[in-house]
Amino acid sequence: MKIKKGDTVEVISGRDKGARGEVLRTLPLAARVVVQGANVRKKHQRQVQAGGRSMNPGIIQFEAPLAVSKVMLVCPKCGKLARVGLQRADGKAVRVCKKCAAVIDA
Repeated sequence: MKIKKGDTVEVISGRDKGARGEVLRTLPLAARVVVQGANVRKKHQRQVQAGGRSMNPGIIQFEAPLAVSKVMLVCPKCGKLARVGLQRADGKAVRVCKKCAAVIDA
């Protein structure tokens, strides 16, 4: 996947279209990412005791995974949505913005 944890992305389709946030987690086998503040779900949590600790009951909110095809990387240099390319530099592959040709991985 060309999107990594810590990248800033924008949702380009769906209910949260236009929302920008940081990638909290990537799930490469499922081709999904968890974006901060996007695809927020509510879950009714029952009080559970496990290992001497109790989890508080109530309604909790959490970010559910999004398909990686529904998000686009925001270039740190130009601040626009950009497709990501790969270039070889010093024997390592680095990610490059296709709009401004800036190196994303510093």
